[in-house]
Amino acid sequence: MTDQGIDIAKTAQPPRLSDSATAEPGVMQLDGDWTLETVKEADKLVSDSLETAKRPEQIDLQNLSSLDTSGAWVIVRLMRGLGLDESALRSIRPRHKTLFEAVWETNKVKPQEEKQAGYLVNIAEQTGKGVVEIYWDIKILAHLMGGVLASLGSAFLHPRRIRFTSIVHHLEQTGLKAVPIVAFMSFLVGAIVAQQGAFQLRKFGAEPFVIDLVGILVLREVGILLTAIMVAGRSGSAFTAELGSMRMREEVDAMRVMGLDVIEVLITPRVIALVIALPLLGMVANVAALSGGGMVVWFYSDITPASYISWLRQAIAVNTFMVGVIKAPFMALIIALISCSEGLQVGGSAESLGRRTTAAVVKSIFLMVLVDGIFAIFFAAVGY
Repeated sequence: MTDQGIDIAKTAQPPRLSDSATAEPGVMQLDGDWTLETVKEADKLVSDSLETAKRPEQIDLQNLSSLDTSGAWVIVRLMRGLGLDESALRSIRPRHKTLFEAVWETNKVKPQEEKQAGYLVNIAEQTGKGVVEIYWDIKILAHLMGGVLASLGSAFLHPRRIRFTSIVHHLEQTGLKAVPIVAFMSFLVGAIVAQQGAFQLRKFGAEPFVIDLVGILVLREVGILLTAIMVAGRSGSAFTAELGSMRMREEVDAMRVMGLDVIEVLITPRVIALVIALPLLGMVANVAALSGGGMVVWFYSDITPASYISWLRQAIAVNTFMVGVIKAPFMALIIALISCSEGLQVGGSAESLGRRTTAAVVKSIFLMVLVDGIFAIFFAAVGY
């Protein structure tokens, strides 16, 4: 409906725009109906007029038949395109003037600047976001864990569904090729622990007890935890990068379209391989760390290798070794599930891939240290 209350059934007059029909130079005349019914024609007239080289100084609305909000918006667009302000309107009727003022003021409204929240509000906001992210992480990990268990159950009933080739490939990548770096780092850590222990215990005349320190600390805590951290940084990040790249190339979506189970094809082989590889790497790390400790006490404390091994047999028991072995599969499961879940959440950019890879390593290490602490408290409580 227009400002004049014209019957909607009445045929609208086409809008017209002219700057040559008037005797006054620099004046553009508008006539006809500038309403919702004719807004397309009016908008085309305005676009054509803005492309011309002529730039009037005033716009005459004396012959304007009808006007509503849509037409007023188009005229305001014309004026802004010509670089004119409200004062350029001429012969405007009072009822039209009110409409133009409302449209012009609305067009002037600037978005309010967002007020910076206070320090406490930011802390509360970040805490809330963190809680929500933890909730979604737990939900995704539970989903993946359920899918892996279902896949293992299906493979148990139908052994031919086990992807041995993929498992062996990941065993080679996560296990065999990781042996040199794991052994070297563990050797150095064992040597450092032995040197520091011998240096401190020498003050009390208890230098031989450094063997107890090295044996118990390496087998119960340091060996497997150090190995898990290196595997998280090496293999966990590789899992995330591989799956993330597949997501970016839409290979994961293609597998779903083909009817393949992504968890069975991509995640389960990695989980199985890492659960097998990490305990074995932990054993390699234990041997390397004990060897490094033995070499240090030989040169630093004059304890021969034979005496070192003999004392070590008395210092450790089977349960000392088993504590590390029991923790290894749980840590492997944490690394595999978190790395795969982060990889499957990669977006379409390289920035997303890098962020998810970093998150996978950080989350894996945090959860592994947490689980290690829980196991330590549990074993101490049961006296194991």
